[in-house]
Amino acid sequence: MLFNLRIHTYLYGLLIHKTSFDLYNMKRFLFLSLVIAGIMLSSCGTKQIKVACVGDSITEGSGIKLKSKYTYPIMLDNILPENYSVLNCGKSGATMLKASKRPYWSCLEFANVFAFEPDIIIIKLGTNDSKIENWNEENFYADYQTMIDTFKTIPGNPEIFVCSPVPAYNSSWNISDSVIYNGVIPVVKKIADQNKLKLIDLYGPFGGLPQLFSDGIHPNEEGAAFMAKTIAPYILKEKL
Repeated sequence: MLFNLRIHTYLYGLLIHKTSFDLYNMKRFLFLSLVIAGIMLSSCGTKQIKVACVGDSITEGSGIKLKSKYTYPIMLDNILPENYSVLNCGKSGATMLKASKRPYWSCLEFANVFAFEPDIIIIKLGTNDSKIENWNEENFYADYQTMIDTFKTIPGNPEIFVCSPVPAYNSSWNISDSVIYNGVIPVVKKIADQNKLKLIDLYGPFGGLPQLFSDGIHPNEEGAAFMAKTIAPYILKEKL
């Protein structure tokens, strides 16, 4: 963009300040005009693919010191080709369930998804839903289905991926690994099947790897990188 601006400035000066715009200068003017047109056509030729990462503190990057570099959405953006743009729409404490202290539905990040108008949406919610005070399987299923239906109203009909939560290696914040495995994941699988959506399994790959977590719940920098590498092939529809 800066290169184009400099050329435009040069051409403007050539036209305004030259007292005699001879044939030689005319040829230079036409050549540079063609160069500009080529650059503009080249930059417009590749479609920008926007990816929105919906989630809770695990997506937001809690426990990661430098969130601007090491959250999983940032690392996913680094893995994907240059024409992909990834937006972190994670909110700490958020739930899929509407009946909780912090439903994702009422968070600014939910509105950001619609403003972004993504081509791809990755949903990773369910960890906070597993809390004893939150969990309700019937409501979780209903609210999840409603979110899918709501996101489908975004212009361009974005492709939606749903993720199983990562394991919980302790019960901090009343998060229950048993509910994640026996309650949340079966519902996520059901949602994926009924809506013909791609299911990204994050529970299995993180199994037996507590060292990838900063506190047993939130992936550390290495864990976030592992998550990005696990998700990327689903987006690209090929193995990296």
